[in-house]
Amino acid sequence: MKLLTRRIFSRVSLICSEIDELPMTLLTLSAPASFSLAAVFAWGTSDFLGGYAARRTNAFLLTAIAHISGLLLMAGLALASHSPFPSTTAVVWALMGGLSGGGALAIFYRALSTGRMGLTAPVAAVLGAAIPTVFGMFREGLPQAAQIIGFALAAVGIWLISRTEDDSPSEGIGMAALAGIGFAGFYLCMKQAGDGSAFWLAATSKVASFTLTCLIVLIGRSACEIHRRGIFLGVLAGCLDVIGSVLFIRASQTGRLDEAVVLSSLYPAVTVLLARFILREHFTRWKALGMVAALLAVPMIAWR
Repeated sequence: MKLLTRRIFSRVSLICSEIDELPMTLLTLSAPASFSLAAVFAWGTSDFLGGYAARRTNAFLLTAIAHISGLLLMAGLALASHSPFPSTTAVVWALMGGLSGGGALAIFYRALSTGRMGLTAPVAAVLGAAIPTVFGMFREGLPQAAQIIGFALAAVGIWLISRTEDDSPSEGIGMAALAGIGFAGFYLCMKQAGDGSAFWLAATSKVASFTLTCLIVLIGRSACEIHRRGIFLGVLAGCLDVIGSVLFIRASQTGRLDEAVVLSSLYPAVTVLLARFILREHFTRWKALGMVAALLAVPMIAWR
């Protein structure tokens, strides 16, 4: 476990160091875009850890551990920072978002555990981004032309990242699609929650997520199907996941919903890179081209 942990953190550090090589445009991104890109690294790493751990344990039990870890972390930060508690309306929306996103995350971990991280992650991301993006355009109006082109580039990038060059079965795709719909519900609900404390909104959403997954675990009687490494990875994945949620909430509070969703949905790039370097999953030229398209999309979506 120590060896795996060192490898994971070394690869994450390597990926993060690539930021220095991006064009200068990326160094002057707006606050919403910066929050979204930070969420990409948090969510992408969290999904890799959760998907890896779910290969050897019950996905719903693992997700329950991740949710309670995220809840404790965010509640602690909210109390430490003396953040004001959100309104009743915001709490209701956060709970609804937690139910949608919590169940989706468990399904997503199960899809990732099939061994096709490079395929299931982008499918969930595309569906999760498309629904709230269309909703955001109808509600907030069409974005600028450069941003629309950026949205198209991002969609192409995610599609190319998901492309496979073999005839192996697409196991886990149905679960990934269902997870994507649940993620879309989370995005929409957290946007509706308004401008309350991101810490409290994230913590509140985890209350609903943890309750839902615990009920599923108890019904399935799978509480014994986990090991110490699974617990460790579940805690780490949960903390990173809720940090990504806070970053997304701040992005949606300070900018457009469609911009926040599309940029944040580039997280499969991190998941795929980690799967390639740590698990030695096949990395085709189409995935490399998709990464380039995703990088080109970032400054265009963040255009002001």
